[in-house]
Amino acid sequence: MGLATPAAAHVLVQPVGAYTLTSGRLWTVVAALLGLPGVVIGGLALARSAGRIGADTGRKRAIVALVAGLACMVIGGLVVAAAEGGPGTGYGIVGGFVDLAIGLIAAVLGGLALARSRHTA
Repeated sequence: MGLATPAAAHVLVQPVGAYTLTSGRLWTVVAALLGLPGVVIGGLALARSAGRIGADTGRKRAIVALVAGLACMVIGGLVVAAAEGGPGTGYGIVGGFVDLAIGLIAAVLGGLALARSRHTA
């Protein structure tokens, strides 16, 4: 019985494979799928808001980019906060930090485009 406990503990601490999709990694992928289109839409909204063509759609795009960026940051932050280990443990902490950066970029682009659309309207 004394040998069973260390053996069971060793099984619980096995490293996760690089291509294993854990729940933390899955959530970081979901957040990235929200944030990356937010960056693209925010860039398009910012480019459109420079001219006055399509100001209404530029404002809608800016709001979509802002919301997508905030959602990406929230999910990434939750993954980072819930991670119990560092990189390579399967908790998705690296992806969470990437999502925080992507979400910040999308939110800033959306916010800038929204602010610019208010000034031109």
